Amino acid sequence: MTVTVFQNARIVDPSRGIDETGSVVVEGKKIAAAGASAHNQGAPEGATVIDCTGKAIIPGLVDSRVFIGEPGAEHRETIHSASQAAAAGGVTSIVMMPDTDPIIDDIALVEHVLRAARDTASVHVYPAAAISKNLEGHEMTEFGLLREAGAVGFTDGRNTIASSALMRRALTYARDFGAVIAHETQDAELSASGVMNEGLYASWLGLSGIPREAEAIPLERDLMLARLTRGNYHAAKISTAMSAAAIARAKADGANVTAGVSINNLSLNENDVGEYRTFFRLSPPLRAEDDRLAMIEAVKDGSIDVIVSSHDPQDVDTKRLPFADAAVGAIGLETLLGAALRLYHNGDLPLLRLVEVLSTAPAKLFGLPGGRLSPGAPADLAVVDLDEPWVVNEADIRSRSKNTCFEGARMQGRVLQTMVAGRTVFSS
Repeated sequence: MTVTVFQNARIVDPSRGIDETGSVVVEGKKIAAAGASAHNQGAPEGATVIDCTGKAIIPGLVDSRVFIGEPGAEHRETIHSASQAAAAGGVTSIVMMPDTDPIIDDIALVEHVLRAARDTASVHVYPAAAISKNLEGHEMTEFGLLREAGAVGFTDGRNTIASSALMRRALTYARDFGAVIAHETQDAELSASGVMNEGLYASWLGLSGIPREAEAIPLERDLMLARLTRGNYHAAKISTAMSAAAIARAKADGANVTAGVSINNLSLNENDVGEYRTFFRLSPPLRAEDDRLAMIEAVKDGSIDVIVSSHDPQDVDTKRLPFADAAVGAIGLETLLGAALRLYHNGDLPLLRLVEVLSTAPAKLFGLPGGRLSPGAPADLAVVDLDEPWVVNEADIRSRSKNTCFEGARMQGRVLQTMVAGRTVFSS
């Protein structure tokens, strides 16, 4: 059995509330010890010893909202290329959305994803299955069979379910199977023609806007149904202060509710759209600065539980169009940690909380084995230089698509090594 000892590192493990200098001992595929106490034990004979002075070791990130082109749009992204991008960003587990072609709405597709991941991926890939057949919002999929096949949760991906009856039924069934319903909320009619946040800036650009209420109205409905059914409801990507307040109220009522936010809505605002920069055409749209600050506050106070990359690769042909016609979405696996560390460096969030919402909390939410450095846990970890500066450069991007919001952005904090199940899958 191979043994690797990382010495003199800053160990950050939210699962045990640890942020201390010490060692991490990896034996085979598992973590044998981690923390200050491990440092005192020394290195076993024959172990590979790595000095991590000035570096941090965190549990590998768990990105719970990742769109991949395979099957059906492999030119945008494959499971293999997404896993390479993830490894470079310190992400060791990804939850893959069902928006593929064909859609992940039956067990054959779940099994296909798991098989492809086993054969080609360098990180853990967990499929989420569709709530409704063909993502059409009419007929529920077979939750029990999909869960048994390996689906870790249920979501209609980019789509919002209009039917309250279907959402109630989905929450009830998911509760009985111990599964999570993750839902993006956007009222189809309120947002139909909108392409960015509704407000003065959209007016200046002559673009139609999406009001905050388009997100909040279906969210409020879902939260009521979560209270009614006692199902596990996850608001997949919120972006407004009113949505954060609604989540906080539902939590105070005792509902089984969690919420996520895209790193884009924590890092950027509507002004970044600039002069029709289509890489900033996102869903939910980039909001006003007040909403961005409210999102940070909601992460800090626990209203928001997880941060996601919302990795959504689009090819050049669908992005080099007039803003209103461009495809929605941006890649984000490789920049997730770098962008998130801005919140640590500027004092918005302590490192322990930041790692919790990027790793420990999403792993717990979807029942995944990662997200911790405790003894016996899978050896999924990232060695990070929290202070190393770097610039996002398109030529270095490992994703098949290059539609990043952070092209040319200066980051502080870089992944030096990523380990999955005790095997190094990325080294800078």
